[in-house]
Amino acid sequence: MVRAPPCHGGSCGFEPRRSRYPISTKTLKVRVRLAPSPTGTLHIGTARTALFNWLFAKHEQGEFLIRIEDTDKERSKPQFSEDILEGLKWLGIECNEKPVIQSERINAHKEAIKSLIDEGFAYRCYVTDQELEEMRKKQKDQGLAPRYDNRHRYLSKEAENKLQKEGKECVIRFKIEDEAFINWNDLIRGPMNWKGSDLGGDMVIARRAPSNEIGDPLYNLVVVIDDSFMEITHVIRGEDHISNTAKQILVYQALDKALPKFAHTPLILNAEGKKLSKRDGVTSVIDFRSMGYTPQALANYMALLGWSPPEDLGELFTINQAAKIFNFDRINKAGAKFDWDKLKWINSQVIHNFSTEELLEYLKPLWIAEGWQLHSQEWNLKLVELIQPSLILLKDGINQGRPFFLEPSLKSDAIEQLETEGAKNSLKILISNLEKTPWDGFEINQAKKLINETANSSGEKKGLIMKSLRAALLGEMQGPDLISTWSLLAQIGQDRQRIFRSI
Repeated sequence: MVRAPPCHGGSCGFEPRRSRYPISTKTLKVRVRLAPSPTGTLHIGTARTALFNWLFAKHEQGEFLIRIEDTDKERSKPQFSEDILEGLKWLGIECNEKPVIQSERINAHKEAIKSLIDEGFAYRCYVTDQELEEMRKKQKDQGLAPRYDNRHRYLSKEAENKLQKEGKECVIRFKIEDEAFINWNDLIRGPMNWKGSDLGGDMVIARRAPSNEIGDPLYNLVVVIDDSFMEITHVIRGEDHISNTAKQILVYQALDKALPKFAHTPLILNAEGKKLSKRDGVTSVIDFRSMGYTPQALANYMALLGWSPPEDLGELFTINQAAKIFNFDRINKAGAKFDWDKLKWINSQVIHNFSTEELLEYLKPLWIAEGWQLHSQEWNLKLVELIQPSLILLKDGINQGRPFFLEPSLKSDAIEQLETEGAKNSLKILISNLEKTPWDGFEINQAKKLINETANSSGEKKGLIMKSLRAALLGEMQGPDLISTWSLLAQIGQDRQRIFRSI
């Protein structure tokens, strides 16, 4: 139901008003939402907003919901909706109900607009784009802030009938009195106070359409209708929505709907302190997966972008651990700078703390995608254990694993080592000793014994033998533990082949 507007001197107008409903109380079950627009992929800022909503809902034993705001018909694409939902699922952020599709609720939005018009809170505005441009130019020339001057708010019935007969189209505007005073207690920023005069004049709530129709409803109207429909108790979103909140509170009051509580999170900034954008190399959350980041690390890092965990939690945690202690008191007001180095460090720690079985499940698809033939589960796990300490990104497992699936070419440092005096001769003696040794598996002591025997037979130092063996096996001088590497290659019959190749 919409309340009738107050009257000013015989003509209906609009004045500051408050909903007779209080802001949601702790007795209500917490219901929060993410309301992304599917006009692009899931950006890190939207994902962080989703995470904060999810953490709060989880902490309060409430519900996290999703609404796809697809009313921008030209830019909204189904593939973007799929990307958003896939990205959230990958991060472990699951919603409690089936997503609401905003475009499916357009009849409810238009009914609300009709009620606002009937009750005098909104009106048809026939000002043309050209007239608006002339008005803005005049304001700019006078050094004034751009705002609509509300010129069609009180059109007489005769004047409106004349415009309609001329076939003029109109937008629908919501009345905002300059004298209106809007306030709320933001859960992050504290008391917030706005004047109607700061909001740019009467607000368009429906796009241009023939005067006998209501055009496509716009954001600041539909978000109120849908949040009320979904029984959202807390609206948690970025600080760039603060001015929208002031406008939406007026719509809540006009429709006599219960106000949710509001919390405006800090923006995510780049290294220069500007709002993070695609130019900073941050695009879709799914791109982070392609870059080799784990969902655990990205979610962990996003939680740190604006939220300060208590000391006993530290900087490395799961989102379930964070949810147990999450609250708005520890969210900062200042923007949070995105730090690639910090994200990489967290990712490396997550990888290093995986069990070998867990890490293998991440690496297997990468190796299979390379077309490599995997070996036994036991062998695969030993390879994971060998390379795990050196991984920073999951995709590092491709470069680190390649020499164990494909015979590597000899790099310049390996060639230089193999050209060292005594190197090839020592490898020949090593092969000879290897042929005489009965192997029952590959034991470290056996390997060490072989190297000692080779050193005694060749008269070369063990250091030269081991460096030359590394060059032969891996094709370069850097890599994981030599004996473990030799063991894995020996189990698949690759060690002798590579040593022979090198001599």
